[in-house]
Amino acid sequence: MRADGMFIAVDVDDAAAADTDLARRLTEACPVDIYAQADDGTLELVERNLDECVLCRLCLDATPDGAVQVIKLYDHDAVLA
Repeated sequence: MRADGMFIAVDVDDAAAADTDLARRLTEACPVDIYAQADDGTLELVERNLDECVLCRLCLDATPDGAVQVIKLYDHDAVLA
């Protein structure tokens, strides 16, 4: 699943988005509420909050490598590493 804002995009691996434990960890980790859990526990991206991202990397630290990508649209689609 991917959502694009004006400045960043967030891409979450489909298997990771379906993992309710991972969705909970992302929801708890993000200080600007980009991630939320649907009623069934799976991950939702809150598109209106995408451009509030402060590039803190907490979502990357809370998930296995490659599960989440933060893409800097303003920097020629560079991926936050």
